[in-house]
Amino acid sequence: MQLSDIYPSSDLEYLLNTTALQGQKQLLALVQEKINECQHGDMPKWLAAIQEIQKFASPLCEIDEYLNLGYSASHPEDLIPHLKQLMPWRKGPFNLGDVFVDTEWRSDWKWQRVKPHLSDMTNRAVLDVGCGNGYFGYQMLGAGAKAVVGIDPMWLFISQFLTLREFAGNVPNFVLPLGIDDLPEALTGFDTVFSMGVLYHRKSHLEHIQKLKSLLRDGGELVLETLVLDTHEDEVLIPEGRYAKMRNVWAVPSLSVVKQWVEECGFSDVNIVDVNQTSVEEQRVTDWMVFESLAEYLDPEDRNKTLEGHPAPVRATLIARK
Repeated sequence: MQLSDIYPSSDLEYLLNTTALQGQKQLLALVQEKINECQHGDMPKWLAAIQEIQKFASPLCEIDEYLNLGYSASHPEDLIPHLKQLMPWRKGPFNLGDVFVDTEWRSDWKWQRVKPHLSDMTNRAVLDVGCGNGYFGYQMLGAGAKAVVGIDPMWLFISQFLTLREFAGNVPNFVLPLGIDDLPEALTGFDTVFSMGVLYHRKSHLEHIQKLKSLLRDGGELVLETLVLDTHEDEVLIPEGRYAKMRNVWAVPSLSVVKQWVEECGFSDVNIVDVNQTSVEEQRVTDWMVFESLAEYLDPEDRNKTLEGHPAPVRATLIARK
């Protein structure tokens, strides 16, 4: 089985027929090029796992506390070894063919914090930057979105998405093997753009925010979630070395500074709608993500600090209008 067999470009033509985006043809051509060029060494293993999973999966999509995607007529336990070929599972959780995939993140908790503050999602075309396996896309569809385009350059997450689609069916939630820098300059027109857990990984925070703005239609909504310092003083932490064992955290702004950044890029109606210190119950090691997680990133004697002595991870969500 080839990647193009289960990820045909024809599936993405839904975007051309149902949304008013500009630059769609360039986007689809780029996706097809990425698929054709994929040389990841683990892709044969992941495709073999998906091929076995296809024998069990029957589509069903229910949006609730745990995404119930698909059902299995018999022996759901036979799914487990194949699903575990796609570990680590980070965003979720899911019920896949009656198998509960207990992911590292309780992403449903984040969604419940953010959802009440969103504009009505009915019939919106949505972009989710750094979407992982597409978990939030299903939640966005459940909130009424017309179509969700997720982008993530990690082929493991693409493989997980293709697995999820075996259970959910061909609903208009797409995960494309792209980073934000890959997107065509002509692409624009989204009603809502989400960027959750990305900003602090970008060397140029203003450039990232400006790119998000360019992807929105006039009047569109930005949902930006990022690490922050839980203070309204004008401060920015620039970690020397690592932050919570992460190498690529470039800047952690205070609440006031991140709001200033968004306003500086020309957004209006900028509001911080949620501030939450990440708990070891929300991000943790599970049977589906067996590597280190938040508990191993914090000072064992003071969970309000990282191992490096920085303030422990606090995440804020801002919503703004173009």
